[in-house]
Amino acid sequence: MNKDYILQETGKIMSQKDQDSSKQLALACAWVIANFKGVNLKIYDPSGFNPLADFFVIGSVNNKVQAQSTSSIIEKVAKENKISVKSVEGYTDGEWILLDLGNVIVHLFQEVHRDIFDLDSLWTEYKTIEIPNEYYFSTQILPSETTGKTNLKDYF
Repeated sequence: MNKDYILQETGKIMSQKDQDSSKQLALACAWVIANFKGVNLKIYDPSGFNPLADFFVIGSVNNKVQAQSTSSIIEKVAKENKISVKSVEGYTDGEWILLDLGNVIVHLFQEVHRDIFDLDSLWTEYKTIEIPNEYYFSTQILPSETTGKTNLKDYF
């Protein structure tokens, strides 16, 4: 997936007029995780319960490299949209990476560690935000809009 496509798609999400900016950022982060083959993805809205952030995004990945690359892309998307990354924790080990983007906190877990820490059971009272199905990874290598190629054989 190329950088221009990622920035184009997340830019569409970030520019939605009917959403508040924190929700736009949470959805853009969810898009990145989903398109980098993250699974078990949720966006929690802790309003009324937790003043720490407006939204918590949580997703699972398969391994350290996937966690680190997804985290790096989220950082680039945030910076491209002039959102400061307050801190990144756990990047080196990649077992649980926490990205503090101010109003949005992103948790990337390798699945076994997500089960151990089980944040989902702590957040049962929080509302969840629906993540559109079109955000999730598709089998298409690169979208035809950015490459002009419509099927796999065009790449070889």
